[in-house]
Amino acid sequence: MPDETLSRQLVVFSLGDEEYALPITEVHEIIRFAEPRSVASADPSVRGVISLRGKILPVYDLATRLGIGAHDAPAEAKIVIVETDGAMAGVIVDDVEEVLTIEAGQLDEAPIAGGHCIDGIAKVEDRLVVLLDPAAIVAAVTAAPAAEAPGEELRPAA
Repeated sequence: MPDETLSRQLVVFSLGDEEYALPITEVHEIIRFAEPRSVASADPSVRGVISLRGKILPVYDLATRLGIGAHDAPAEAKIVIVETDGAMAGVIVDDVEEVLTIEAGQLDEAPIAGGHCIDGIAKVEDRLVVLLDPAAIVAAVTAAPAAEAPGEELRPAA
């Protein structure tokens, strides 16, 4: 990050005990969870589709996509609608926590072992927030999955 004066606003949400974030500029909206309509898909993270103001959007389980494993959505679950380069998709998260402003110095590169959806790690006081790449998330839904078995490599350490 060459310019240390840049700050970014992030939408922080939880999946299990971990915190993740997306740039606020690419979060279209956040809606209450409603079970998506099932559709056939070779990608196990695709949960189905929803109609959002007449537009059909794919929705997937972000935990499955990140290799954390599928889990039942809690009562307060949300669907975060991500928009990038004209493509939109919804991702299921446990809960939306906050909107956070971070400075460039608080953001580290994603570790080599990180998945293709991880853009970096934000250090906020004593917390580590995983910044996700919205383009990779939307592409993961709209593109055919390419022989993916990274779920084994992305499992959090016990």
